[in-house]
Formats: sequence, C-alpha cells, structure tokens
Amino acid sequence: MSASLSPEFYVSVDVETSGPIPDKYSLLSIGACTIFQPRSSFYVELKPLNDNFTEEAMSIHRLSLEHLTERGEYPAQAISRFADWLVEQAPAGQHPVFVAFNAGFDWMFLSYYFYHYLGHNPFGHAPLDIKAYYMGKFGVSWAETSMRYVSPRFLGDQPLTHHALRDAIDQADIFLQLLEDSNGKR
Repeated sequence: MSASLSPEFYVSVDVETSGPIPDKYSLLSIGACTIFQPRSSFYVELKPLNDNFTEEAMSIHRLSLEHLTERGEYPAQAISRFADWLVEQAPAGQHPVFVAFNAGFDWMFLSYYFYHYLGHNPFGHAPLDIKAYYMGKFGVSWAETSMRYVSPRFLGDQPLTHHALRDAIDQADIFLQLLEDSNGKR
C-alpha cells in the first residue's frame, strides 16, 4: 500500500510524560513521523507545566525536568508547531490518523494539550492502536500484544528506546509491515 492509494494519512506518534494523567502531569516530548515514504518526522521537547512527576515515568525516558524547564519549548508553541507540521504533511483532502503503540495513553496527553492550547484536536477522536490491530490480525490475547511479543516479529527483537521520535519511527515500521502483510505483500 502506498500513501497515494490510501484514503487515510497515517502518522505514528509517541510521547514521553512526567506521569500517568494529563491534568496532573506534563507532556515532556513528542515524536511523530509519517508512516509511508518519503518519511517526514517531527520532534520537540516541552517545558513542564509543573514540578509533578512519578519516579516510574522519569526512569523510563530519563528526561530531566530541570533541563526541560530551561531549554524546552513552551507548550503552546510546541503544540502549534506540531499542528502546523501535520497540515504540511497531509496530502490534499486527507485527514491525519493518529497511530500509536498503546494509542490511548499517547492520544490522551496530546488531545488534552491540543484542546487546551488550540481548542481542537487535528486528529479528531479516533486514534488507531497498533496493539489492537496486532491482536485482531494474529488472534492473540491482549497480554500477547506487548512489545516483548511484537518486537521479535517486526523489529528483530529491538527494544523501544523511550525516545519519542525513535519510538515513533519504530512504531511506524511495525504498522507499515502490518499493513503490507494485510494486503498480501508479505
């Protein structure tokens, strides 16, 4: 399947945060890339909204709140630039489809920030979850949709880095292979 044949414009997205929910914790980085070639990407690190964090979240991505407070981009500016990037990437007449590995988490944070800073979510209200797609395609249990099971099949057992852009690219590669497999190309 090529981008020109698809009515959907798929964008792989990954975020890193300071905790589990957007009204108490901060979105710290956004990574995104187009699924189809030629692949285009977007990455930004944001200033935290507050000092709240969980040790678990911070140990996963190892971003520093102090560093981001000094060098991160203001959230309103970062979200506006991301929305502009989406418009620039979208083929004429196509709406971006949010694609992620565990889409509920990433979409929740971005939707909150989009509505807070822009008043709308350019992706709408229907994120596409790679884990659910994988579950349906291969008839496995939800427990068997973790990266521990998916990575060996599609990434050569490569683990996620928890760098938002690298993970978005890896997720795009997984999803592209799933789409190609679904269309009889594998």
